[in-house]
Amino acid sequence: MSSDLHSSQLHQHLQMYIRAKWSFWGTLIVGCGLLFLGATQKPDSKPWILAASVGTLEVGRRHRQTAKLLEESLGDIDQASRLNFQAWARANTQPTAQLALSFGALDTNWQPDNLITDPVEYIQKKQKHVALVGGTGDGKSTFTQYLSSKIGGRVVVYDSDAKPDDWSWLDQKDVIGCKGNFKAIDTAMGKDLEILEELVQLRGEGGDNAIAGRERFLIAEEFPTLVDECDNPPHWIKRHAKRGRRYKQFVCVLAQNDTAENYGLQGDKDTLYSCFCLVRLGQFGRDYARTKLKDPQLEQWLKAGGKRRFLVDDCPCELDLSNWGTGSAAPDISVGTSEEVMVPPSGMNEYEQFILDWGQQHPGEVLKAAHLSRATRLFDNMQPDEIRIFFVSMADRGLGEVEGNGDRLGWRWSK
Repeated sequence: MSSDLHSSQLHQHLQMYIRAKWSFWGTLIVGCGLLFLGATQKPDSKPWILAASVGTLEVGRRHRQTAKLLEESLGDIDQASRLNFQAWARANTQPTAQLALSFGALDTNWQPDNLITDPVEYIQKKQKHVALVGGTGDGKSTFTQYLSSKIGGRVVVYDSDAKPDDWSWLDQKDVIGCKGNFKAIDTAMGKDLEILEELVQLRGEGGDNAIAGRERFLIAEEFPTLVDECDNPPHWIKRHAKRGRRYKQFVCVLAQNDTAENYGLQGDKDTLYSCFCLVRLGQFGRDYARTKLKDPQLEQWLKAGGKRRFLVDDCPCELDLSNWGTGSAAPDISVGTSEEVMVPPSGMNEYEQFILDWGQQHPGEVLKAAHLSRATRLFDNMQPDEIRIFFVSMADRGLGEVEGNGDRLGWRWSK
């Protein structure tokens, strides 16, 4: 509800509202006190005290009605104040006070202090398994392939939704559960638990040499679904989380949420965080940076890097896997090396790809954020500040160049 009061009347009505509200509470307390007093007095004085109490309560009721009417006439002052302040702040702090509009050297070349470029080294140093959180198209399968190749051991995949070419680099007998065969997954996970117990016995009798060559890398896709459909996954993850690493049974579980319940660890959040490194890809990493780490600059940095930037626990990571599995090493795309680095289109996100296509079709023309917002619905939910971050990020990697500063910054294609 909005107020129809003129600004000159606002203070007077506010004072009246405060007085009426406090008067109501005062009369309520006095009236209740008189009622209590009347109940304890002699019969000849009770009628007078009770009458005074009723009269006091009636006055309080009228003040309460007055306070309500004044509150309606004032409107929702608190909400209006917040909205007006936010509008004032936006009008008076752009472009210099907002992260996304500050495109000086510090922002365009900014990198996190705790940046890691080798997630496998980090994971192995922590002596933990991996819980991988990501949505469709965030590169979960590519990242698990990269992990398995670096960590080593026989790779076994549990994937009820696997397509014929999803795990073509593996022996297909090690891809279990295709076509929704949850029974096969449940049986195989039960066998894993038996293997783990067997390794415990072997190592106890002959030491580490007795289990040499028995290393395995176990990948469980969409683990919450496996928990819902099978009996063994909750026992499987708990046993491997606490003992698997010691016996060279490395586990990577994939989900679209990082809660303990999603991994079949109800009420056991400590196991998730003490035994697993949490790798957050795509939007999950950006949301974590914003809501948990309270770091909007890190959020924008992750967004500008697309799939190649993500979080490993609380540490930002930059790793280009666009060429992984194609027979060539992944290129080095560190920020700030823009002369010889070339990122193939397959390593770009959909926003960068659209910008690049536009630039190649309009050589020499400067592309502005406002133009993109009008040209395609792809950028409908994106602020101009965020679009300009893509311009700067692409220019840093040798894909075009930027022109102008602040809200006048644009991008154009150049070889």
